[in-house]
Amino acid sequence: MASSVVDSSPRYGEAVWKVEPFGVDPVPAPERHGKPISQFTLWLGSNLTIADYALGFLPIALGMPWSWTVAALLVGNTLGAWVLGLFAAMGPRYGLPQLMIGRYFLGRIGGYIPGLFNYVSTIGWFSVNNILGSYGLRILWPGLSFWQAAILLVFIQGIIAVLGHNLIHTYERIMSVVLGIMFLLVSAVVWHKSPLLKAYHPVLHSPWVTFAIMVAAAFSYIGSWGPYASDYSRYLPASTPARPVIGASFGGAWIASVWLELVGAAVAVIAGPEASNPIGALHHVMGGYGNLAVVAIILGGTAADALNLYSNALSAGSLDIRLPRWAMALMASGIGLGLSLWGSGTFETYYSNFLLLLGYWMTPWMGVLLAGFYLRRDRNLPIQAVRPRGLVSFLIGLAVSVPFMNTTWFEGPIAHALGGADLTFWVGFSVALVIYLFWPEPASPLPTES
Repeated sequence: MASSVVDSSPRYGEAVWKVEPFGVDPVPAPERHGKPISQFTLWLGSNLTIADYALGFLPIALGMPWSWTVAALLVGNTLGAWVLGLFAAMGPRYGLPQLMIGRYFLGRIGGYIPGLFNYVSTIGWFSVNNILGSYGLRILWPGLSFWQAAILLVFIQGIIAVLGHNLIHTYERIMSVVLGIMFLLVSAVVWHKSPLLKAYHPVLHSPWVTFAIMVAAAFSYIGSWGPYASDYSRYLPASTPARPVIGASFGGAWIASVWLELVGAAVAVIAGPEASNPIGALHHVMGGYGNLAVVAIILGGTAADALNLYSNALSAGSLDIRLPRWAMALMASGIGLGLSLWGSGTFETYYSNFLLLLGYWMTPWMGVLLAGFYLRRDRNLPIQAVRPRGLVSFLIGLAVSVPFMNTTWFEGPIAHALGGADLTFWVGFSVALVIYLFWPEPASPLPTES
């Protein structure tokens, strides 16, 4: 296990402006603090974001009727928020980041695979939010170039991530209130123009195909927080019950995601030809309140990206990269900036494919951890270099998913036969979970790590 970065200064406690001294080892008992309600404000603030709002544009781009759009977003977000809550509840028990908890079920070396995937995906999410936030800054200051806007946002988000856990929770509490008020105003303006939705009657010849795509995309967004849910609950006291952690995490994430995705879908319809990009469309629809809406979008991006950078550093720690957490956060900022500049010219394709590709590795891994922690209750097994049951279940779940994949880059044969419907998430999750559940116990214990 990678060693934590611990200094000899006074207790970290609930200090906000002090650099968090801990890495990926268990949080010591004297440092445990907080209540489950902190999970509600954290996931509410971090999901009142530009990425959630922009996701609402996808069903309209696919030509989905309004009723199908609402149904798909409700189903996808409900499933994703439930998974997020289940993972967040693991944090108090172990006092570990989520990927380090995964070592109990896949082993230390086996955990390198999801650790690497998550390292890449957190930087990807960072770049997605940074692209949209940079669009917003350029609307407020037209003379600002894209690269200048991107650097400014990276600097702000990097400071929050470097200081760490306590500042992140404080920032998200503030953002949950500030952004909540701002998006209430946005919602009121959109509702005032909602009669325009009555003229929206697209003809969809394969509604179940696009419904499956949108459920998967909505689940992928909110469920993608699962691989680092415990990063933000591991400081809670070990005696914290699981149920309130699950409920608070579910509630905060579900409310924010459903709310903003529906707002995004409504704006896409109302803006019509003006919907050249999500931020420009919102500015157009909001009229005189356009700049306020754009400020909310930018602030929401910083709220999400602070988590992405922080968890990226912990993902690197799960790979046994022996650098201080703050140094790895700075390194991720630079990589994410480069990806932002690369993806800014083809945003819609970049974003939709990223959402789908993200879930392809994520759901088999989730199936293993949920089966191990909640169903088989393999919670206190010693950490081995490789735990075959978990690693093989994960890899098989990932492999059997390939024929079901459908992106603009690749369409599997089963997805093609189903008219393009992408069932990868559900297949990968189910297969990995079932294999783990019915994997026979070894005849004798395998060697454990010291």
